[in-house]
Amino acid sequence: MVAPSTDAGSPGSRTYTERRAWLHEYFDRTAASAWATLTSDSKVSWVRRTVREGRERMRHTLSGYFPADLTGMRVLDAGCGTGVQAVELARRGASVVAIDLSPTLVGLAETRSAGKFEGGTIEWRSGDMLDARLGSFDYVVAMDSLIHYTLPDMLDAYAALAARTRIALAVTFAPSTPLLATLHAVGKAFPRRDRAPSIEPVAMARLLAGVASDPRLSGWTTGRTQRIESGFYKSQALELRRATGGTACGS
Repeated sequence: MVAPSTDAGSPGSRTYTERRAWLHEYFDRTAASAWATLTSDSKVSWVRRTVREGRERMRHTLSGYFPADLTGMRVLDAGCGTGVQAVELARRGASVVAIDLSPTLVGLAETRSAGKFEGGTIEWRSGDMLDARLGSFDYVVAMDSLIHYTLPDMLDAYAALAARTRIALAVTFAPSTPLLATLHAVGKAFPRRDRAPSIEPVAMARLLAGVASDPRLSGWTTGRTQRIESGFYKSQALELRRATGGTACGS
């Protein structure tokens, strides 16, 4: 059963709140069916196939930032979508809290995950990934869930998540490149059903400088990073690790 989560304790600027509301509407209503198809084995258009392949590579990349054995670890899948990443982490023994803005997608994730893992657990929730009432974690993964927000809002989110994370964050951002701008322009010529939701490209140098200069992230360092490109999918993985020893996470 999908548990609701309120926004109590969630930081958020006006731009964050407005974009969050738009994403809720988009993924829970406008694109729910298309997203369910994209994350299945169903036949899709060439555009969607490149996105599907890119997302699969990104999932493997982010999973590689975590230990093979997550037994006893509490992990947040922030923006879990249809739950593929959450299932992978649970198979490694983690106690996963999987949350997404869309109750429709979370319900689909719970249905699809039945019988596909053992050892770990998954708590499915719908709501804001920054809700402090979700508790603390050893690891957080946020795959393509913060790419829709401006750089200041992304840094706010990193700080909010880092404050409740003991070891590391694995996040993605949309790298700002001339090629990405061209792909976005070309993408507008495709049917609306094949278009991705609006993202906020950011230059890697600006993002790393923002992390390094943010006092809320003073105890953190940036680690591994990898860009994944597959047709109309372009995203960059980034690892943030706590530089000093953290305390055991609580619930």
